[in-house]
Parts: sequence; C-alpha cells; structure tokens
Amino acid sequence: MSDFSTRTELLLGTDGMDALFRSHVLIVGVGGVGGYAAELLGRAGVGHMTLVDGDAVDVSNLNRQIIALRTTVGMNKPEVMAQRLEQACPGISVTTVCRFLGEDDIVPLLDSDRFDFIVDAIDSVGPKCMLIEKAFEYGIPIVSSMGAGARTDCAGVHLSKLSKTHHDGLSKAVRRRFKDTDIPSRLDVVFSEEQAIADAVIPASEHGARPTVGTVSWLPAVFGCHIAQFVVEKITGK
Repeated sequence: MSDFSTRTELLLGTDGMDALFRSHVLIVGVGGVGGYAAELLGRAGVGHMTLVDGDAVDVSNLNRQIIALRTTVGMNKPEVMAQRLEQACPGISVTTVCRFLGEDDIVPLLDSDRFDFIVDAIDSVGPKCMLIEKAFEYGIPIVSSMGAGARTDCAGVHLSKLSKTHHDGLSKAVRRRFKDTDIPSRLDVVFSEEQAIADAVIPASEHGARPTVGTVSWLPAVFGCHIAQFVVEKITGK
C-alpha cells in the first residue's frame, strides 16, 4: 500500500484500489457538484479523469465550489481542478476539455477515448439529455446530478432512479425528454426531494439568459458525495 491509498485500501481492498486506478471517469460539468465529485473520486484513487467544462471560475462561485479561490478567479475550471488533483493524488492522469458541449459534441467526445463511467453534472437540458442518451447507447454507466440550487436540506438529497424524482424542475424536464423510452426507470440520479425555495430564484431578465438561483456551500458537496460513493461502489463492486 502507498501512503496515499493506505486508509482507503483498508476499506476497499487491493483489488478495489486496482480497479479504481485502472478506471477512466468522464466528468462533464466541473462546477459545484462536478467539482466535489471529481475531488472525491480522485482522492479515492481513480487513476484517469477527463474533465469537461467551458466556464471560468467567477467570484460568485466562491460560496460553494471547491475550485473557487480568489487566486483562481478567471481560470478555466477544468484546468484548476486538474491542478488540484495532480497535487493531491499521486499517479493520476487528467485530461481537460475547456469548452461547453453542444448536443453535436457528445458523440465525438465519447468516441475520443474509452470511459468506464460518466458523471453528468450539466445544467443545460439539451446537452444533458444527449449525454444520457448516448451513454445508454454506448453502454457506459452514468450517474446524473439533478438540481441542487434553491435548497438547503442535506437530508433531502438521495440517490434514485429518474422516474422516482419529484419536486425538481430539472428532473421533470429530463423525464419529459425521455417520456417514450425506458431511460427514466434505468437512469441513476442524485436529486433533492426538498421543494425549491421560490424566493431563492431570480428570473432571467433577458431572453435566453439563465435565472439566478440561490445556493449554499453544503448542498453541492452533498450531491458530490453521493455521486462519488455511487461511482466507487460500482467500479469496485463494494
């Protein structure tokens, strides 16, 4: 056992650690939820990650994103996350893709390498649904994050199938997209059963703009914890 993996290996065993180190996890969206998922998976021992996000760290991210510091404001999120992982996780290999994905970008991305697991932390419904659809088509295990904004209750966060989600607008939009398929009953998601706090959402003032959604420091971390646990359990069989 290396000093880095000693404590984890006591729980997951040598075979589990070997499986994690050999695995390649694709994480699309490296903000609040995706950033915590990447951090925890790297520290658990995942050996290769591909991180995809077209956003840069903003001052508004300081309240909840693990990569957000005053010294990283303005930097590309995948690059910041890669630097953290390379500092913390000996032997890890990180590939960064610093751009937002459109629906037409999903197939080329999945064709670019062999992925053992996909973490979907995309906010935009179109690319999110295309990634989910193609993951099932390619036979790549995937777990998707639903909405973490406008909520505060850690105990309300659960792992479930998409078909079992409620009180969540993003889940509803994704279910609608797949209403004539069996994907809602097959897709593993992390969601909050807490009703969104209406006063925590400021509607977009311009056509095509996104609303401003209130967030707290702990909810994205809890979502990321659920995702990391799920991915590690699936890869190691523990």
